[in-house]
Amino acid sequence: MSNKILMKGNEAIGEAALLAGCRFYFAYPITPQNEIPAYLSKRLPQVGGTFLQAESELAAINMVMGASAAGARVMTSSSSPGISLKQEGISYLSGAQLPAVVVNMMRGGPGLGNISGAQGDYFQATRGGGNGDYHVVVLAPGTVQELADYTVKAFEIADKYRCVVMLLGDGYLGQMAEPCVLPEPVKDIPAKPWALTGKTADRAQNKLASLRLGYDTQLSEHTHALFENYAEIAKNETQYENFMCDDADVVLCAYGTSARVCKKAVKVLREQGVKAGLFRPITLWPFPEDALEAACANAKKVLTVEMSMGQLLQDVRLNCGKKKADVDFYGEAGGIIPKLDVIVEKVKSYV
Repeated sequence: MSNKILMKGNEAIGEAALLAGCRFYFAYPITPQNEIPAYLSKRLPQVGGTFLQAESELAAINMVMGASAAGARVMTSSSSPGISLKQEGISYLSGAQLPAVVVNMMRGGPGLGNISGAQGDYFQATRGGGNGDYHVVVLAPGTVQELADYTVKAFEIADKYRCVVMLLGDGYLGQMAEPCVLPEPVKDIPAKPWALTGKTADRAQNKLASLRLGYDTQLSEHTHALFENYAEIAKNETQYENFMCDDADVVLCAYGTSARVCKKAVKVLREQGVKAGLFRPITLWPFPEDALEAACANAKKVLTVEMSMGQLLQDVRLNCGKKKADVDFYGEAGGIIPKLDVIVEKVKSYV
């Protein structure tokens, strides 16, 4: 059995990416995710990989495109405004069906905001920040252990469905240190017959592009094929945690750092005789719609808690069935973590 080691969240992502077979990483520094490039700048050369600090976020995401097209497992990382600059490239990757992993350790915004952890990029991640019809798979770990585990999972999903997968954390998760067991090294990376590795005697020339200028149904057919792929992702990859919701009078909905506070609140409330539970979406896209509706079906009240002004709230209201009118909200912004005592008192006021 593997031993637990103490690692920062950002460093756990870096090491897990190597264990997943990532050998190319391109990025530009921005707080609070700088431990990822700092870590990989040392580790990638040790395993025969390539680390390159690009001249900008735009350059970095286009380098990702090149490495992915050649069949490599590749990753980039940034934080909020840096991810905004990568959105055009993410749209191009999605249109060309090129797999890649993008890490966003969110900070306060809008604009440059501050360098504290936040959750204000939920809309950008789950609704798509670039042009056109596409989705990005969004994984939202809640612990350092999950940051490591879901980094490996992100590469698996990206390759399986030829899509972009975003690991969405926040500055607090990236900076905190916790014991974790590193994943086992990935031994078998799937073949990529579609990659641009050159025409050979036994293989035809491949073409990869997001541009489809045919004035017939070419782009329409391609887009429909993309969404058939997304439907398979939604069917097979949706994940969530249901913590004590079965008999809950009040269900808390949260992800990431906010969910950590909410889980503690549920334990405190249960000790005081209040039946509270926590529903934590792990895939923010695809969102666990049916599971949320089932978790909230018998609750008297639903409380969404997040480090933003109400973005997860929209999906909770859309997918909690008949409980839509009973959804309340508690949010903090600017890098402030939701307060345990505020959550406890709000829940107690409902029952």
